[in-house]
Amino acid sequence: MCYIIENKIEGENEMSTTNKYIEYVCEQINGIGEIRYKKMFGEYMVYVNNKPVIIVCDNVPFVKKLDCIEEMMKNAEIGYPYNGAKEHYILDIDNSEFCKSVITEIEKVTPIPKPRKKK
Repeated sequence: MCYIIENKIEGENEMSTTNKYIEYVCEQINGIGEIRYKKMFGEYMVYVNNKPVIIVCDNVPFVKKLDCIEEMMKNAEIGYPYNGAKEHYILDIDNSEFCKSVITEIEKVTPIPKPRKKK
């Protein structure tokens, strides 16, 4: 399995989320589309089909609290991926089939981010 890694700096170990864990997250949702991850603010964002679907902070995968997954995630833990963030669901990444179902629903309603204008 190969995942696209953006902004990786060789030998960098300052992040709370480990490379091994982010690879595991991607393996668990493999097969639902093009998967890549990007280092952002010292943690990671996982993209499916170029859409941001999972934020991983301190080796914990979070997904936005969206109406389309409310019923599926009714028993999920809730947390904050970083200071100042809104509440997110904590995704049970060990349950691969469940994660794929949740991410498939999120991907349907998540737009592809618009590129930033270069200054």
